Amino acid sequence: MNFVEELRWRGMLHDMMPGTEELLAKEQVTAYLGIDPTADSLHIGHLCGVMMLRHLQRCGHKPLALIGGATGMIGDPSGKSAERNLLNEETLRHNQACIKQQLAKFLDFESDATNRAELVNNYDWMKDFTFLDFAREVGKHITVNYMMAKDSVKKRLNGEARDGLSFTEFTYQLLQGYDYVHLNRTKGCKLQMGGSDQWGNITTGTELIRRTNGGEAYALTCPLITKADGGKFGKTESGNVWLDAKYTTPYKFYQFWLNVSDSDAERYIKIFTSLTKEEINDLVAQQDEAPHLRILQKRLAKEVTTMVHSEADYNAAVEASTILFGNATSEALKKLDEDTLLAVFEGVPQFEVSREALVEGVKAVDLLVDNAAVFPSKGEMRKMVQSGGVSLNKEKLIAFDQLINADYLLNNKYLLVQRGKKNYYLLIAK
Repeated sequence: MNFVEELRWRGMLHDMMPGTEELLAKEQVTAYLGIDPTADSLHIGHLCGVMMLRHLQRCGHKPLALIGGATGMIGDPSGKSAERNLLNEETLRHNQACIKQQLAKFLDFESDATNRAELVNNYDWMKDFTFLDFAREVGKHITVNYMMAKDSVKKRLNGEARDGLSFTEFTYQLLQGYDYVHLNRTKGCKLQMGGSDQWGNITTGTELIRRTNGGEAYALTCPLITKADGGKFGKTESGNVWLDAKYTTPYKFYQFWLNVSDSDAERYIKIFTSLTKEEINDLVAQQDEAPHLRILQKRLAKEVTTMVHSEADYNAAVEASTILFGNATSEALKKLDEDTLLAVFEGVPQFEVSREALVEGVKAVDLLVDNAAVFPSKGEMRKMVQSGGVSLNKEKLIAFDQLINADYLLNNKYLLVQRGKKNYYLLIAK
Protein backbone atom coordinates (compact mmCIF):
# COMPACT_ATOMS: atom_id res chain seq x y z
CA MET A 1 0.00 0.00 0.00
CA ASN A 2 1.14 3.53 -0.81
CA PHE A 3 0.87 5.62 2.38
CA VAL A 4 0.54 9.02 0.67
CA GLU A 5 -2.09 7.69 -1.76
CA GLU A 6 -3.97 6.19 1.20
CA LEU A 7 -4.04 9.55 2.98
CA ARG A 8 -4.90 11.42 -0.22
CA TRP A 9 -8.09 9.51 -1.07
CA ARG A 10 -9.16 9.56 2.58
CA GLY A 11 -8.92 13.38 2.69
CA MET A 12 -6.16 13.18 5.31
CA LEU A 13 -3.38 15.02 3.49
CA HIS A 14 -2.89 18.76 3.92
CA ASP A 15 0.79 19.68 3.40
CA MET A 16 3.85 17.66 2.49
CA MET A 17 7.48 18.64 1.94
CA PRO A 18 8.90 17.91 -1.52
CA GLY A 19 10.56 14.49 -1.62
CA THR A 20 8.37 12.94 1.09
CA GLU A 21 6.42 10.67 -1.26
CA GLU A 22 9.62 9.52 -3.00
CA LEU A 23 11.24 8.68 0.36
CA LEU A 24 8.23 6.60 1.44
CA ALA A 25 8.28 4.73 -1.88
CA LYS A 26 11.94 3.69 -1.67
CA GLU A 27 12.40 2.49 1.96
CA GLN A 28 10.79 1.60 5.27
CA VAL A 29 10.49 5.00 6.94
CA THR A 30 10.40 5.72 10.67
CA ALA A 31 7.94 8.56 11.32
CA TYR A 32 6.70 10.20 14.47
CA LEU A 33 3.69 12.14 15.67
CA GLY A 34 3.55 14.10 18.93
CA ILE A 35 0.73 13.63 21.43
CA ASP A 36 -0.03 16.13 24.15
CA PRO A 37 -0.21 14.35 27.55
CA THR A 38 -2.25 16.97 29.42
CA ALA A 39 -4.96 14.37 30.22
CA ASP A 40 -4.91 10.64 31.00
CA SER A 41 -7.09 9.92 27.98
CA LEU A 42 -7.06 10.83 24.32
CA HIS A 43 -10.19 12.42 22.87
CA ILE A 44 -11.52 12.17 19.33
CA GLY A 45 -9.63 15.32 18.38
CA HIS A 46 -6.50 13.12 18.55
CA LEU A 47 -8.00 10.40 16.37
CA CYS A 48 -6.97 11.73 12.94
CA GLY A 49 -3.30 11.75 14.00
CA VAL A 50 -3.60 8.30 15.54
CA MET A 51 -5.21 6.98 12.34
CA MET A 52 -2.27 8.44 10.37
CA LEU A 53 0.08 6.33 12.52
CA ARG A 54 -2.19 3.31 12.00
CA HIS A 55 -2.20 3.70 8.20
CA LEU A 56 1.57 4.29 8.25
CA GLN A 57 2.13 0.97 10.01
CA ARG A 58 -0.33 -0.86 7.73
CA CYS A 59 1.69 0.47 4.78
CA GLY A 60 4.85 -1.17 6.18
CA HIS A 61 6.49 1.85 7.83
CA LYS A 62 7.48 2.27 11.49
CA PRO A 63 5.41 4.59 13.71
CA LEU A 64 6.75 6.40 16.77
CA ALA A 65 4.18 7.93 19.12
CA LEU A 66 5.90 10.73 21.00
CA ILE A 67 4.39 11.70 24.33
CA GLY A 68 5.29 15.35 24.89
CA GLY A 69 6.27 15.03 28.55
CA ALA A 70 8.73 17.93 28.39
CA THR A 71 6.85 20.08 25.88
CA GLY A 72 3.62 19.33 27.78
CA MET A 73 5.22 21.09 30.76
CA ILE A 74 5.35 24.27 28.66
CA GLY A 75 2.38 24.32 26.29
CA ASP A 76 2.24 24.83 22.55
CA PRO A 77 1.15 28.35 21.49
CA SER A 78 -0.20 27.05 18.13
CA GLY A 79 -3.87 27.90 17.88
CA LYS A 80 -4.05 28.85 21.56
CA SER A 81 -5.00 32.25 22.90
CA ALA A 82 -3.80 31.63 26.45
CA GLU A 83 -0.98 29.80 28.18
CA ARG A 84 -1.73 26.36 29.55
CA ASN A 85 -1.35 24.93 33.02
CA LEU A 86 1.96 23.19 33.59
CA LEU A 87 2.03 19.53 34.69
CA ASN A 88 4.24 17.75 37.20
CA GLU A 89 6.22 14.59 36.41
CA GLU A 90 3.99 12.20 38.37
CA THR A 91 0.90 13.33 36.45
CA LEU A 92 2.76 13.09 33.13
CA ARG A 93 3.90 9.50 33.82
CA HIS A 94 0.37 8.46 34.76
CA ASN A 95 -1.04 10.10 31.62
CA GLN A 96 1.62 8.42 29.46
CA ALA A 97 0.76 4.92 30.75
CA CYS A 98 -2.97 5.50 30.10
CA ILE A 99 -2.37 6.88 26.61
CA LYS A 100 -0.14 3.93 25.64
CA GLN A 101 -2.93 1.55 26.65
CA GLN A 102 -5.31 3.39 24.31
CA LEU A 103 -2.81 3.53 21.44
CA ALA A 104 -2.31 -0.25 21.68
CA LYS A 105 -5.83 -0.66 20.24
CA PHE A 106 -4.67 1.07 17.04
CA LEU A 107 -0.98 0.12 16.75
CA ASP A 108 1.12 -3.02 17.08
CA PHE A 109 3.63 -2.41 19.90
CA GLU A 110 4.24 -6.07 20.77
CA SER A 111 5.18 -8.13 17.70
CA ASP A 112 8.66 -8.91 16.36
CA ALA A 113 7.97 -7.02 13.13
CA THR A 114 10.63 -4.53 12.08
CA ASN A 115 7.96 -1.84 11.89
CA ARG A 116 6.43 -2.41 15.33
CA ALA A 117 5.34 0.83 16.98
CA GLU A 118 7.30 2.48 19.78
CA LEU A 119 6.25 4.97 22.44
CA VAL A 120 8.82 7.62 23.38
CA ASN A 121 8.65 10.53 25.82
CA ASN A 122 10.66 13.68 25.19
CA TYR A 123 10.96 14.23 28.95
CA ASP A 124 13.46 11.34 28.97
CA TRP A 125 16.01 13.24 26.84
CA MET A 126 15.11 16.77 27.96
CA LYS A 127 15.09 16.37 31.76
CA ASP A 128 18.91 16.49 32.13
CA PHE A 129 19.51 18.99 29.31
CA THR A 130 20.71 22.20 31.00
CA PHE A 131 19.60 25.59 29.78
CA LEU A 132 23.19 26.55 28.90
CA ASP A 133 23.70 23.35 26.88
CA PHE A 134 20.40 23.87 25.07
CA ALA A 135 21.29 27.48 24.23
CA ARG A 136 24.69 26.41 22.86
CA GLU A 137 23.70 23.21 21.03
CA VAL A 138 20.27 24.15 19.72
CA GLY A 139 19.57 27.86 20.12
CA LYS A 140 22.53 29.02 18.06
CA HIS A 141 21.30 27.24 14.91
CA ILE A 142 17.94 29.03 14.55
CA THR A 143 17.59 32.81 14.38
CA VAL A 144 14.93 34.77 16.25
CA ASN A 145 13.90 36.22 12.87
CA TYR A 146 13.15 32.68 11.63
CA MET A 147 11.10 31.88 14.75
CA MET A 148 9.18 35.19 14.62
CA ALA A 149 8.07 34.49 11.06
CA LYS A 150 6.00 31.45 12.14
CA ASP A 151 2.22 31.97 12.09
CA SER A 152 1.75 30.55 15.60
CA VAL A 153 4.12 33.21 16.97
CA LYS A 154 2.91 36.09 14.76
CA LYS A 155 -0.74 35.63 15.77
CA ARG A 156 0.09 35.82 19.45
CA LEU A 157 2.37 38.84 19.00
CA ASN A 158 -0.15 40.72 16.88
CA GLY A 159 -2.56 41.06 19.75
CA GLU A 160 -4.78 37.99 19.23
CA ALA A 161 -4.08 37.04 22.83
CA ARG A 162 -4.58 39.25 25.86
CA ASP A 163 -1.31 38.27 27.52
CA GLY A 164 1.03 38.17 24.51
CA LEU A 165 3.56 35.33 24.30
CA SER A 166 5.80 34.28 27.18
CA PHE A 167 9.45 33.38 26.63
CA THR A 168 8.53 29.86 27.82
CA GLU A 169 6.08 29.41 24.97
CA PHE A 170 8.35 31.15 22.47
CA THR A 171 10.92 28.37 23.05
CA TYR A 172 8.34 25.69 22.25
CA GLN A 173 9.16 25.38 18.55
CA LEU A 174 12.87 24.93 19.38
CA LEU A 175 12.06 22.20 21.90
CA GLN A 176 9.81 20.40 19.42
CA GLY A 177 12.45 20.90 16.74
CA TYR A 178 15.04 19.28 19.00
CA ASP A 179 12.78 16.23 19.47
CA TYR A 180 13.04 15.68 15.72
CA VAL A 181 16.84 16.10 15.86
CA HIS A 182 17.06 13.56 18.69
CA LEU A 183 14.80 10.99 17.00
CA ASN A 184 16.57 11.52 13.67
CA ARG A 185 19.90 10.79 15.35
CA THR A 186 18.88 7.93 17.69
CA LYS A 187 16.03 6.22 15.77
CA GLY A 188 16.77 7.14 12.15
CA CYS A 189 13.45 9.03 12.07
CA LYS A 190 13.05 10.93 8.78
CA LEU A 191 9.42 12.06 8.89
CA GLN A 192 7.37 14.07 11.36
CA MET A 193 3.57 14.16 11.04
CA GLY A 194 0.91 16.25 12.73
CA GLY A 195 -2.10 18.51 12.25
CA SER A 196 -1.86 21.42 9.83
CA ASP A 197 -1.48 23.84 12.77
CA GLN A 198 1.84 22.10 13.52
CA TRP A 199 3.45 22.89 10.14
CA GLY A 200 5.57 25.73 11.57
CA ASN A 201 6.90 23.65 14.46
CA ILE A 202 7.58 20.64 12.23
CA THR A 203 9.48 22.61 9.59
CA THR A 204 11.59 24.19 12.35
CA GLY A 205 12.63 20.61 13.17
CA THR A 206 13.59 19.83 9.57
CA GLU A 207 15.59 23.07 9.42
CA LEU A 208 17.36 22.24 12.69
CA ILE A 209 18.33 18.78 11.39
CA ARG A 210 19.62 20.28 8.16
CA ARG A 211 21.74 22.84 10.07
CA THR A 212 23.07 20.52 12.80
CA ASN A 213 23.88 17.27 11.01
CA GLY A 214 22.71 17.66 7.42
CA GLY A 215 20.39 14.63 7.80
CA GLU A 216 17.30 13.82 5.72
CA ALA A 217 14.09 15.13 7.28
CA TYR A 218 10.59 15.56 5.91
CA ALA A 219 7.20 16.84 7.05
CA LEU A 220 3.60 15.81 6.41
CA THR A 221 0.39 17.17 7.93
CA CYS A 222 -3.29 16.30 7.95
CA PRO A 223 -6.08 18.91 7.84
CA LEU A 224 -7.76 20.01 11.04
CA ILE A 225 -11.09 18.22 11.15
CA THR A 226 -14.21 20.40 11.24
CA LYS A 227 -17.94 19.83 10.94
CA ALA A 228 -19.76 20.66 7.71
CA ASP A 229 -21.30 23.73 9.38
CA GLY A 230 -17.83 25.01 10.29
CA GLY A 231 -18.20 24.09 13.97
CA LYS A 232 -15.45 22.48 16.00
CA PHE A 233 -15.25 18.71 15.57
CA GLY A 234 -15.39 16.53 18.67
CA LYS A 235 -16.94 19.04 21.03
CA THR A 236 -20.39 18.48 22.52
CA GLU A 237 -22.37 20.49 25.06
CA SER A 238 -20.73 18.44 27.81
CA GLY A 239 -17.20 18.94 26.41
CA ASN A 240 -14.76 16.60 24.69
CA VAL A 241 -15.72 13.13 23.46
CA TRP A 242 -13.09 11.00 25.22
CA LEU A 243 -11.74 7.56 24.32
CA ASP A 244 -11.78 6.47 27.98
CA ALA A 245 -15.12 4.97 29.04
CA LYS A 246 -14.91 6.63 32.46
CA TYR A 247 -15.17 10.08 30.81
CA THR A 248 -17.44 9.25 27.85
CA THR A 249 -19.50 6.06 28.09
CA PRO A 250 -19.39 3.71 25.05
CA TYR A 251 -23.11 4.48 24.60
CA LYS A 252 -22.48 8.25 24.39
CA PHE A 253 -19.44 7.64 22.19
CA TYR A 254 -21.56 5.52 19.82
CA GLN A 255 -24.33 8.13 19.81
CA PHE A 256 -21.86 10.89 18.85
CA TRP A 257 -20.93 9.10 15.60
CA LEU A 258 -24.49 7.96 14.94
CA ASN A 259 -25.76 11.54 15.02
CA VAL A 260 -23.30 13.22 12.64
CA SER A 261 -24.75 14.81 9.48
CA ASP A 262 -24.79 12.94 6.14
CA SER A 263 -21.98 15.05 4.64
CA ASP A 264 -19.85 14.65 7.78
CA ALA A 265 -20.48 10.89 7.85
CA GLU A 266 -19.14 10.58 4.29
CA ARG A 267 -15.91 12.40 5.26
CA TYR A 268 -15.49 10.84 8.69
CA ILE A 269 -15.88 7.23 7.55
CA LYS A 270 -12.80 7.73 5.35
CA ILE A 271 -10.76 9.38 8.09
CA PHE A 272 -11.72 7.40 11.19
CA THR A 273 -12.03 3.82 9.90
CA SER A 274 -9.82 1.36 8.04
CA LEU A 275 -12.55 0.40 5.56
CA THR A 276 -11.35 0.15 1.95
CA LYS A 277 -12.20 2.61 -0.82
CA GLU A 278 -14.51 0.02 -2.42
CA GLU A 279 -16.39 -0.66 0.83
CA ILE A 280 -16.89 3.05 1.47
CA ASN A 281 -18.01 3.77 -2.11
CA ASP A 282 -20.56 0.97 -1.78
CA LEU A 283 -21.86 2.42 1.53
CA VAL A 284 -22.08 5.92 0.00
CA ALA A 285 -24.12 4.52 -2.92
CA GLN A 286 -26.50 2.80 -0.47
CA GLN A 287 -26.84 6.03 1.52
CA ASP A 288 -27.67 8.00 -1.65
CA GLU A 289 -30.45 5.52 -2.46
CA ALA A 290 -31.98 5.54 1.03
CA PRO A 291 -30.69 8.47 3.14
CA HIS A 292 -33.36 7.90 5.79
CA LEU A 293 -31.74 4.57 6.74
CA ARG A 294 -28.53 6.42 7.79
CA ILE A 295 -26.37 3.53 6.59
CA LEU A 296 -23.15 5.57 6.68
CA GLN A 297 -23.70 6.80 10.23
CA LYS A 298 -24.55 3.31 11.49
CA ARG A 299 -21.44 1.76 9.94
CA LEU A 300 -19.23 4.63 11.08
CA ALA A 301 -20.52 4.32 14.65
CA LYS A 302 -19.98 0.54 14.57
CA GLU A 303 -16.42 0.72 13.24
CA VAL A 304 -15.16 3.46 15.55
CA THR A 305 -16.90 2.18 18.71
CA THR A 306 -15.58 -1.34 18.13
CA MET A 307 -12.06 -0.07 17.42
CA VAL A 308 -11.90 2.25 20.45
CA HIS A 309 -13.88 0.11 22.90
CA SER A 310 -14.90 -3.43 21.85
CA GLU A 311 -17.53 -5.34 19.90
CA ALA A 312 -19.31 -6.14 23.17
CA ASP A 313 -19.46 -2.42 24.04
CA TYR A 314 -20.78 -1.64 20.55
CA ASN A 315 -23.52 -4.30 20.88
CA ALA A 316 -24.44 -2.99 24.33
CA ALA A 317 -24.66 0.58 22.94
CA VAL A 318 -26.96 -0.56 20.12
CA GLU A 319 -29.14 -2.42 22.61
CA ALA A 320 -29.21 0.61 24.92
CA SER A 321 -30.36 2.77 21.99
CA THR A 322 -33.38 0.52 21.44
CA ILE A 323 -34.49 1.12 25.03
CA LEU A 324 -35.15 4.78 24.36
CA PHE A 325 -36.09 4.61 20.69
CA GLY A 326 -37.40 1.06 20.14
CA ASN A 327 -39.30 -1.82 21.65
CA ALA A 328 -36.68 -3.07 24.09
CA THR A 329 -37.62 -5.58 26.79
CA SER A 330 -37.24 -5.25 30.55
CA GLU A 331 -34.41 -7.83 30.29
CA ALA A 332 -32.40 -5.47 28.07
CA LEU A 333 -33.00 -2.66 30.55
CA LYS A 334 -31.83 -4.77 33.50
CA LYS A 335 -28.56 -5.55 31.70
CA LEU A 336 -27.52 -1.87 31.55
CA ASP A 337 -24.76 -0.80 33.92
CA GLU A 338 -25.39 2.36 35.92
CA ASP A 339 -23.23 4.67 33.76
CA THR A 340 -24.98 3.57 30.56
CA LEU A 341 -28.42 3.79 32.17
CA LEU A 342 -27.72 7.39 33.23
CA ALA A 343 -26.26 8.21 29.80
CA VAL A 344 -29.32 6.82 27.99
CA PHE A 345 -31.72 8.77 30.18
CA GLU A 346 -29.70 11.96 30.46
CA GLY A 347 -32.07 14.92 30.38
CA VAL A 348 -35.09 12.80 31.40
CA PRO A 349 -37.00 14.27 34.40
CA GLN A 350 -35.75 12.74 37.66
CA PHE A 351 -37.39 12.38 41.06
CA GLU A 352 -35.97 11.23 44.37
CA VAL A 353 -38.09 8.70 46.27
CA SER A 354 -37.67 7.15 49.71
CA ARG A 355 -35.72 3.89 49.72
CA GLU A 356 -37.28 3.14 53.11
CA ALA A 357 -40.78 3.37 51.64
CA LEU A 358 -39.82 0.99 48.82
CA VAL A 359 -38.39 -1.54 51.27
CA GLU A 360 -41.83 -1.69 52.94
CA GLY A 361 -43.64 -1.48 49.59
CA VAL A 362 -45.71 1.40 48.21
CA LYS A 363 -48.73 1.47 45.89
CA ALA A 364 -47.88 2.56 42.33
CA VAL A 365 -50.53 5.31 42.45
CA ASP A 366 -49.02 6.79 45.63
CA LEU A 367 -45.50 6.47 44.24
CA LEU A 368 -46.24 8.21 40.93
CA VAL A 369 -48.55 10.95 42.21
CA ASP A 370 -47.56 11.74 45.82
CA ASN A 371 -43.90 10.66 45.98
CA ALA A 372 -42.95 11.64 42.42
CA ALA A 373 -45.05 14.02 40.30
CA VAL A 374 -45.21 11.79 37.21
CA PHE A 375 -49.02 12.32 37.12
CA PRO A 376 -50.89 15.43 38.27
CA SER A 377 -53.73 13.37 39.78
CA LYS A 378 -54.62 9.83 40.82
CA GLY A 379 -57.64 9.86 38.52
CA GLU A 380 -55.48 10.58 35.48
CA MET A 381 -53.04 7.86 36.44
CA ARG A 382 -55.86 5.32 36.90
CA LYS A 383 -57.22 6.07 33.41
CA MET A 384 -53.83 5.75 31.74
CA VAL A 385 -53.03 2.46 33.51
CA GLN A 386 -56.41 1.05 32.43
CA SER A 387 -55.65 1.97 28.80
CA GLY A 388 -52.23 0.24 29.03
CA GLY A 389 -50.24 3.49 28.75
CA VAL A 390 -48.00 3.16 31.82
CA SER A 391 -44.86 1.00 32.08
CA LEU A 392 -42.46 0.40 34.92
CA ASN A 393 -38.99 -0.80 33.88
CA LYS A 394 -40.36 -1.52 30.38
CA GLU A 395 -43.17 -3.76 31.69
CA LYS A 396 -46.83 -2.66 31.49
CA LEU A 397 -48.33 -1.71 34.84
CA ILE A 398 -51.28 -4.05 35.35
CA ALA A 399 -53.03 -2.27 38.24
CA PHE A 400 -52.86 1.34 39.36
CA ASP A 401 -52.50 0.23 42.99
CA GLN A 402 -49.89 -2.46 42.25
CA LEU A 403 -47.42 -2.78 45.13
CA ILE A 404 -43.92 -1.58 44.19
CA ASN A 405 -41.00 -2.60 46.39
CA ALA A 406 -37.19 -2.58 46.38
CA ASP A 407 -37.09 -5.74 44.20
CA TYR A 408 -38.08 -3.55 41.25
CA LEU A 409 -34.98 -1.31 41.54
CA LEU A 410 -32.52 -1.31 38.64
CA ASN A 411 -28.90 -1.34 39.84
CA ASN A 412 -30.45 -1.34 43.33
CA LYS A 413 -31.22 2.35 42.87
CA TYR A 414 -33.45 3.30 39.91
CA LEU A 415 -37.01 2.88 38.62
CA LEU A 416 -37.83 3.78 35.02
CA VAL A 417 -41.38 4.98 34.45
CA GLN A 418 -42.83 5.43 30.97
CA ARG A 419 -46.00 7.46 30.47
CA GLY A 420 -47.40 7.06 26.99
CA LYS A 421 -44.97 6.41 24.15
CA LYS A 422 -42.36 9.10 24.65
CA ASN A 423 -42.42 10.39 28.21
CA TYR A 424 -39.82 8.86 30.50
CA TYR A 425 -39.11 9.54 34.18
CA LEU A 426 -36.25 8.24 36.29
CA LEU A 427 -36.97 7.64 39.97
CA ILE A 428 -33.92 7.49 42.23
CA ALA A 429 -34.18 5.68 45.57
CA LYS A 430 -32.32 7.55 48.34
